[in-house]
Amino acid sequence: MHQVPLGEQPQLSAVQQPQPEAPCPPGPPDEEWPEVEKAEKLARGAALKWASGVFYRPENLEGLGQYRSRETQRNSSIQSRLKSTVQSYLEGVSAGLEQLRSAVQEVQSVCQELGAARWALLDCADRFQDLRQMRALMAEHVQLASVVQVLPQLFSVHEVFSHTLQLLRGQHLLEAHAEIMMMEHLRDDILSQLHLRGLSSAQATVLSYFSGLQELNESLAKQLWGIVGSSLQLVREDPVLFVTAVRIIEREEKIDDTLLLDATFLPPGRPKGWRQKFYHVLQETITGTHFHATRVDAEGPGLSRHLEALQRDIVSELRVVKDLMVQCVPAHYNILSVCAATYHQALASHLQDILREDLDKQALFHLLKWVLHVYHSSEMMGHPDLLPEVDVSSLGPLISPELVDQTERRYVVKLKATVLEWMQRTLKMEFEEWFWEKEPEMDHQGFFQSDLPVIVTKMLNSNIEVTSSITDSLQQKVYNMALEELEAFLGRLREALVQRGKEHQKDRTIPKYYVPYLLAMLNNILALSSSVPTLHPNSACREVPVSLRAALDRTQKKACQLLLEELLLDLQPLCVELASRKWLSGSQLVNSMCEVIDKYAKDFSRVKKPVFTLLLTECELLVANQYLRALMQKKMVCKSKEERGQFCDRLLQDATQLRELFCSLGLDRSQQNLEAVFAVRELLCLKDTALLSLEVLGFVTKYPDVSDEHISTLLDLRGDVSKEVRHMVLEMMAQHPQALPEGYQPIFSTILVPAPELPFCLRKGKCA
Repeated sequence: MHQVPLGEQPQLSAVQQPQPEAPCPPGPPDEEWPEVEKAEKLARGAALKWASGVFYRPENLEGLGQYRSRETQRNSSIQSRLKSTVQSYLEGVSAGLEQLRSAVQEVQSVCQELGAARWALLDCADRFQDLRQMRALMAEHVQLASVVQVLPQLFSVHEVFSHTLQLLRGQHLLEAHAEIMMMEHLRDDILSQLHLRGLSSAQATVLSYFSGLQELNESLAKQLWGIVGSSLQLVREDPVLFVTAVRIIEREEKIDDTLLLDATFLPPGRPKGWRQKFYHVLQETITGTHFHATRVDAEGPGLSRHLEALQRDIVSELRVVKDLMVQCVPAHYNILSVCAATYHQALASHLQDILREDLDKQALFHLLKWVLHVYHSSEMMGHPDLLPEVDVSSLGPLISPELVDQTERRYVVKLKATVLEWMQRTLKMEFEEWFWEKEPEMDHQGFFQSDLPVIVTKMLNSNIEVTSSITDSLQQKVYNMALEELEAFLGRLREALVQRGKEHQKDRTIPKYYVPYLLAMLNNILALSSSVPTLHPNSACREVPVSLRAALDRTQKKACQLLLEELLLDLQPLCVELASRKWLSGSQLVNSMCEVIDKYAKDFSRVKKPVFTLLLTECELLVANQYLRALMQKKMVCKSKEERGQFCDRLLQDATQLRELFCSLGLDRSQQNLEAVFAVRELLCLKDTALLSLEVLGFVTKYPDVSDEHISTLLDLRGDVSKEVRHMVLEMMAQHPQALPEGYQPIFSTILVPAPELPFCLRKGKCA
């Protein structure tokens, strides 16, 4: 630990010296500071603690001298360093004080000199007034000198005007423009001077004196715009004149820019804006040349020729712009892009004007194809000679998507009218063939047919396929329209079939081949049904709409119904005598019926299998229905057991003969309704009437659509059923009502039972 030597006061740095507090009075100079005393006590305590720890053992006392000498050297080193530091600080303070003294002396010297200069300036103030008058005279002299310099030019203004006008008439445009610029510069300088001096009243005189400039400018501008209007022709024949016009326009643009930067004064007629006028004239020329012509032909061929001419001219002129005009104008004109945009915008407006006309369907088709495909193709704006500089994709579509959709709908409406007319003509021709003195045509398989399905399908399919070259949306619209028109056509076909059926019933000899043409119509409907899926634009989607499928089914059923009505007309004279005494006595009615049925079956074989099977099934149902209907007429009642047996035998013979006939024609026994005749025969030939209830229950269970009237009529045919048995049978039926199972083919519900005849009464009284 460092100890302060005896006789010396401890030295503290300026930082260590405590500042006296304000309220406390300053102590005597030699009074020790309490912080120093405290620090010394702490140092002594630490030294004692260190010494007691080091010299605790006796053997360590031997090195006491060494410790003392080392600490003494250490204190001496610290004191020497402190003294050198304080000495350097003192030398720096001394040098600073010397510099401050020198600075004070220099400031005092400067103040003295400034004072002397101030007094000198005050002495010269009167002389400055004399110089101000001289300055005014000097300015006036300069003005007069400038006026004297421009006087020759002012006197020659009108002569220059005349010379410039001659230059313009001789198309020496650059020289004429140089003269005009010189005169404008002279006029503008004079006006600027007058403006700065507030002499606005004199400006009118100057403008009047230079009034000829306006005429020269107008004459020059007229020639310039004429040149710009003929620029596409000039760049091919004489580009020098066009380049001259562009140079003059650029000169004027630079003058405009310079004057606009100087906001103090803007001469009259400025800015001229001739560059914008250049663009405007060029655009007006393009628009007026191609798009302000006479009224466009609304017919397809005329519009097609007009669009082809536009295509040819636009591509040709854009090639001229790219190859020639671009070299004649500055690059910042972007002349090719400006021309392409002008053509695009003018063409878009022109097409909208065309679409306001009442265009036919061919014109609408050509316009849509031209706009959506030709315009962007390599034949026009995508021409190899124009790429890549010309890019109209950034300019938007020629016509908006909404207008495209509207145009597509207009096309579909026009096409719908045409399709309707074609279909009506086709239908008329189809039924005119019915009156020909020959059967309808047959295909290679021997089936009757006509050209109707081929004509209709080809017509619809061609219109759907041709729209694939436009847009998918248009093709879908045409497809939907085709299905709607086909459905409407089937409705008109059904109406025509009904009308022909009514006419034929009035005179069955007209048309001669009524049945064959009905069979051909059934084959046509089958052909249409198989052709409808092929109309869909998407080969993966071949579904037929429900409404169209229903229309096809209704038309097919109507044709089948007319055939069955024709069959019925031939069977009715024979069916009238069924279940009668004549029939029971051995008449060959069923043989005749089989001959008629076989004849029609041979005709039915001229239709394809699905319809043939349907016709055969419906024919068998008709025969069974007519046979049962004849039984329900109750034309005879069995009077004896032998007669009832004979009746049942005849029923069995007829039903068996008819069943075998239909089996031979290809109709399975399980599909025949003649089984009902066999069931009726079993009911009639039952010997024990007590078992009738059980027999009738089985009959009703098998044929749930049979009614009480039907059973009662069959019981009457037997001729041996008592009132009690009848009552019991009918009561049993009432106790066991039958519900029609799903898929059941009704047979008795279509047969009406004649109302019983009331007994004739002579007296007024209650009839028994």
